[in-house]
Amino acid sequence: MTTPEQPQYADRSFRSTPGIIGGLLLIGFAAWIGGDALVTGEGRVPWIAAAGLLLVVPLIVAFTFRPVVYAGADRMRVRNPFRTVELPWAAVADVRAGYSSEVVTVDGTVYQLWSVPVSLRERKRAARRRDRTEAAPGPAAGPGTGQAAASAGADRAVADLRELAERGASRPTAQGTARIRWAYEIIVPALAGLVLLLVLLAV
Repeated sequence: MTTPEQPQYADRSFRSTPGIIGGLLLIGFAAWIGGDALVTGEGRVPWIAAAGLLLVVPLIVAFTFRPVVYAGADRMRVRNPFRTVELPWAAVADVRAGYSSEVVTVDGTVYQLWSVPVSLRERKRAARRRDRTEAAPGPAAGPGTGQAAASAGADRAVADLRELAERGASRPTAQGTARIRWAYEIIVPALAGLVLLLVLLAV
């Protein structure tokens, strides 16, 4: 007798929309300033502008567009500014949000979730909404009513990830340890831009 296969679901992604918007604005500002220096600058100015863009643009991408957390049936993949951490659910001990969002592995290693920023202001607003909902008269009022809807975005994301971890940890395909890959596509051009900029400023 064969056991039915568990249903497969597409990966869920958790990323910061304000971060992406901020990244677009910063890229536009850098392109405006750097492009003007490249076109109208004289002497070493275009070279300095090119080196500055080579340094700044990868860093903007790293801290705004790149961070995301992918969560599937077997594992979560945490893509932070300079590295990607792949964690099978069996290797995850906890997902929590205090002043920042983070995942804790069974061996005690902590990885930050850059794409799930914690907003204390949003958390306070959510707590006030929750208090008003629970204090409202009527049959729908009561402890826990509207709990999910009245939670801060980071807390909702962390709760979803924790649920996925608990549900998937026992899967045979969710076993293993953490795997880390450094983002050389970000690190190498940023370092090259930094070195070139220092050389140009020194001579």
